[in-house]
This record gives sequence, C-alpha cells and structure tokens, in this order.
Amino acid sequence: MKTLVTGATGFLGSHIAEQLAREGHTVRVLARRTSDRSFLRGLEIEEALGDITQPDTLPAAVAGVDAVVHAAGLVKARSAAEFNSVNAEGTANLLSALDSAATTPRFVLISSLVAHGPSEDGRPRPVDAPAAPVSAYGRSKLKAEEAVRSWARDADKVRATIIRPGGIYGPRDRQTLIFFQLARWRLAPLLGDGTNAISWVYVEDAARAAAMAATAADDAPSATYTIDDGVVYTWRDLLATVEESVGRKVLAIPFPPWAFAAAAFLSETYGRLRRRAVPFTRDKVIEMRQRHWVCSHDEISRDLGWTPRVTLKEGAALTAAWYRQHRWL
Repeated sequence: MKTLVTGATGFLGSHIAEQLAREGHTVRVLARRTSDRSFLRGLEIEEALGDITQPDTLPAAVAGVDAVVHAAGLVKARSAAEFNSVNAEGTANLLSALDSAATTPRFVLISSLVAHGPSEDGRPRPVDAPAAPVSAYGRSKLKAEEAVRSWARDADKVRATIIRPGGIYGPRDRQTLIFFQLARWRLAPLLGDGTNAISWVYVEDAARAAAMAATAADDAPSATYTIDDGVVYTWRDLLATVEESVGRKVLAIPFPPWAFAAAAFLSETYGRLRRRAVPFTRDKVIEMRQRHWVCSHDEISRDLGWTPRVTLKEGAALTAAWYRQHRWL
C-alpha cells in the first residue's frame, strides 16, 4: 500500500518511514524544500514538496495514498500561538486536503501523552477519560486530536487512529540527547527527589505501532491508543540506565522546582534574544513537575497485536552507541 508520512525528516517520522519501507510499502514523504533529508538517506521513497502550514501544497501530497501517518509537529515553540499554528491548524489543513481527495485514506495521528494529561494516582488513566493537558504543547496536540475525531465522524467509513506515546527516545533524537551528555559530564540535576514516574517507549517500537495502525485491516476500529514499554520508571531509574549505557558514574544533584523554573526563565530569555524556540521553558517545567506521566499499551495490544520489544536498558545502550557513532556524544 502507499502511505504518506508527514514529519518524515524528523526523529520519529524518519523511523516510521523506514519501518514502512522495510515492510515493502510505498512511502511518500511530505518535506519542505529546506528540510534536512539525512535521516532518509538510502530509503526508496517518493517525495512531495510541501508544508502542513501551507494548505495549497497538500492536495498533491495526499493524492492516491491509502494511508496517512501524520507525525509532523512542533515539540518546541516560541509561543502557544506557534504551537497551535503547526500542531493544531497544520493538522486541520491536512484533513481539509483529504476532504477533496478522490478516496479517503486511513489516518494515523501521532499525538502525545501530554495531550491527555498526567495521572493523579500513578495508574494509567483510561484513554477516554477527560483530557487535562497542563502545557501549551499538550493543549495544541489535544486540538489536533479533536480535529481528527471530528473529521472521522463526518467522513464516510473512514478509520482514524490516534497514538499517544509516553516519552520517546532512541537514535536521531535531540531531545533526550541532553541526558546522555549530562551523564558523560558526570553531573545530573534532578527535579526534587527524582521519584516522579514516567512511561517510556523506544523509537523503533513507536514507529512499528504507527505502521501497524496505518496498515491495519479494514475492520480495525477507529481508536485512541497509548504506548509504552510496559514498565513505569522514575527519573532516577532513567539516570541509572543512562549511566550504564554511557559507562560513567553520575553525581545526581536534587534541585527545588523554583530553581528549575528560574533556569527555564533564563533559557526563554536567551531564546527571545536569539529569536528561536528553546526546548527548556517554564511550560516544560510544569510538565516535569507532574508526579505521574504513565500509560498502558493494553488497548493497542488487544486490537492490533502490538507489544514492545525493546527494554529501557537495551534501548539506552542502542541510543548511546548511535550517538557515539554519529559524534553526537
């Protein structure tokens, strides 16, 4: 089958494109003229020049495809409006293009657990529980989800899948690179006591979940799924695993939330002066302060047969090796 992958020049999107190509599917990627295509090197793919924020570039990209995996989006932005313009409005633009297509493909949205909100008691929240995002990023991803659900209800016999991963890590990821760099420097700041809980999933497992949703049988349901590796970790667990993968013993230094907020303010100030988005913001600290970012893969396992294959220990070792090979670490 032919699948369009948006965000394919980025971290998760490139792994999704690779997974689909490996399975023998025809892969078309949506890419801007200026996008770095190094993660797609060696893949046999079609390319459609376009941008989800430019609606007139999208009809040609979606023409003739059997499925769309929408992985494009911002994980850092200069404002809530910028998050919305790409994550929410960009999704709406893509759905509008599908409305005028000759056929309606299966649609897979890569969302995030932050769109759903944290757990209050440490147990995974039901996927149909009321969403309670705590950040501008989470709210923008929730708007994207709502657009997909509304579109799927209106379209005739369309199947739409929303995937909310926990924390994703792995080769090609610049967001979690900082953890490995800190371990190499033998120093790691911890928010509070480091016992806040989080679910993680290795990027190749996440990509396989997206590919399975895109290529599922016609009778597969429209659904929202969360994915994780089956274990709930604390930040101290993550630190210990990264320590082992890097081969360095790290001094963990607990800091109070106000210290993280102050550091985030300085980071934001630097971003404003340089007119660029930065990953570490006060909004990100709000996410980090939540006690439980946990989820379960029970529903996607039941419906599609997906199960995680890579443990955090294995994934961290693979990630550290990739970082070293490509001189990121």
